[in-house]
Amino acid sequence: MHFSTFSLLSLLTSTGLAFNCTREAFNDILPSNASVSFTRSIPVNGNSTFVVPAGDIAYPTSPTGLQPLCAVQINVSSSDCSAYSFGLFLPDEWNERFLAVGNGGFAGGINWLDMGAGVGYGFAVMSTDTGHNSTPTDIEWALNSPQKKIDWGYRAMHGSVELSKHIVESYYNQAPKYNYYSGCSTGGRQGIRDIQLYPDDFDGVLAGAPAWWTSHLQTWTVKIGLYNSPNASASHISPSLFGVVGAEILKQCDPQDGLVDNIISDPEGCNVNLEAMLCGPNVTNQTTAACLTAEQIGTLYNIYNDYVDVNQTFVFPHLELGSEAQWPVLLGLGEPAPLGTEFVRYFLLNDPSWNYTEFSYQTVELADQLDPGNATADDFDLSPFYHHGGKLLHYHGYADALIATGSSIYFYNQVLKTLKPKGIDLDSWYRFFLIPGMQHCTGTPANMDAPWYIAGANQAGTLNTSVHSVPGFCDAKHDALLALMAWVEKDEAPESLVATKFVNETRPEEVQRQRPLCPYPQQAKFVGEGDPDEARNWKCEGLYSMQAQYS
Repeated sequence: MHFSTFSLLSLLTSTGLAFNCTREAFNDILPSNASVSFTRSIPVNGNSTFVVPAGDIAYPTSPTGLQPLCAVQINVSSSDCSAYSFGLFLPDEWNERFLAVGNGGFAGGINWLDMGAGVGYGFAVMSTDTGHNSTPTDIEWALNSPQKKIDWGYRAMHGSVELSKHIVESYYNQAPKYNYYSGCSTGGRQGIRDIQLYPDDFDGVLAGAPAWWTSHLQTWTVKIGLYNSPNASASHISPSLFGVVGAEILKQCDPQDGLVDNIISDPEGCNVNLEAMLCGPNVTNQTTAACLTAEQIGTLYNIYNDYVDVNQTFVFPHLELGSEAQWPVLLGLGEPAPLGTEFVRYFLLNDPSWNYTEFSYQTVELADQLDPGNATADDFDLSPFYHHGGKLLHYHGYADALIATGSSIYFYNQVLKTLKPKGIDLDSWYRFFLIPGMQHCTGTPANMDAPWYIAGANQAGTLNTSVHSVPGFCDAKHDALLALMAWVEKDEAPESLVATKFVNETRPEEVQRQRPLCPYPQQAKFVGEGDPDEARNWKCEGLYSMQAQYS
């Protein structure tokens, strides 16, 4: 069965609650190292907005359109010098399931907005602040604070999950029937790292664009920033030219995937000619001429090729053709992005004076050796999660410029290489979907208009503050979280997912395009007849062009 709007609502039950939504009642069921920060009731026919506390600087947007619920925030001491908090939404009409949602970057804050999307399904929903308070790119909190790094790396998530389940069981007089997770970026890493360390925490994990390879991702962020350093004036590509590059890449690669539709569906299959962007003689204004110098073409070669260092050691994959619209966040800052430099200064070296010009492969080696916070999710033996009966649904956008898409392909192939020799086939419990044209976790470049919305982590809040699921398509065919539930609870594996692009994404009503997403290594192909903007005119077939890469 698919979870239709009707069947989704039928999961909700009005449960007799064990106690009222008060600080005193929750304090009575907590362990000695935990306490209640606050409780709030969202009443029937009352104010359906949860106003985010002013101190939550990472996730300040308040969820609206909520059903009646109890909101509670819990603080937990994790060591003599560290603590973390988590929030819980406990709906009056509960679907008897628990959902944890993830964070982004190095942010410290409770993700109330994603919790609001989760409670729309009827979940009891939790988010942790990971043990500190900061924006995603501010990592100064980690300086000489190993216990806080551990909280961020894995401890705050697992501890919050364990205590949340206890609270849920106490509040509703029954334990959750199923436990789920949804997160993207750092959130994707959190979910995967948790099931590596604690394989019984979740029955199903929805992991988007996971920042799983912490030691290599953050150091690659420094390296790729150095490729386009303004200090190398001849080879530096001004952000004003990123659009020129993106337009030429789209012009060359769009037709090569078999359909001219302003979407690069197979960037790895594109035979690109970067020299087509070379300036001719006597060009005085590159932006007006829409061209690049030979030295700048060399920078593009670095960006579009894997980071390989000493002794031909593979460090991290390249950015994909079609990711250019997001380059300003990574390559247009005048120096490497803070997610790289601040990681080295405050997380790795504990040295605020470190200068990115000192970067070398030894920095990568040190990050591998120390792995601060035990954060890197590189234990590819997921057999304990498999034996638990868990299901992993993993996705990544092809136009992502913050976390190279190939890192997810590499992860999938490493799990495959680890488990297939043990007789564990991935297809029955782990499926991976690439989303052509989707940027980092959400959205699509303005010149692509690619279908990207699958109700993944962070996506509902990108539309507006009251959305959950896929408006107009609340079923397991279009909604990745419902697909995960159908897989876990009904053993109905997702043979494809339909991604949606709305005409007006702040008022998601009219559909502009829908396309199927296929389990890797398959690829969606247009059947050649009918409207290409309708998913029914596509089919999954063949081996993906990247099957053998990053293995």
